[in-house]
Amino acid sequence: MKFICYPKCTTCQKAKNWLEENGVSYEFRDIKEENPSYDELKKWYKLSGLPLKKFFNTSGMLYKSMELKNKLPDMSEEEQLKLLATDGMLVKRPLLVCDDTVLVGFKEKEYEEYFK
Repeated sequence: MKFICYPKCTTCQKAKNWLEENGVSYEFRDIKEENPSYDELKKWYKLSGLPLKKFFNTSGMLYKSMELKNKLPDMSEEEQLKLLATDGMLVKRPLLVCDDTVLVGFKEKEYEEYFK
């Protein structure tokens, strides 16, 4: 399982602590240093079962400065995936990529249910 995050992000730190406290082993990846590729994002999006907009870091400065709130509704899925692949700071984090699903963001209850 891959844990993809931005180490300075407090939500990512909470998720990392949760994983460690619960003995979950993972492969760490810094999203800023190694941005997810288009192919990875496409695969993870399909696996997650979530709407693609959930993969955008809507509270991030880059998202806001690019005014994506107004632009995303007019973009195709393909265009959105290509945009996400340009910069890890556009991607909501953390991402927990498992064999059968992808958890986007950190909700303790969601992690607890998955690792029951």
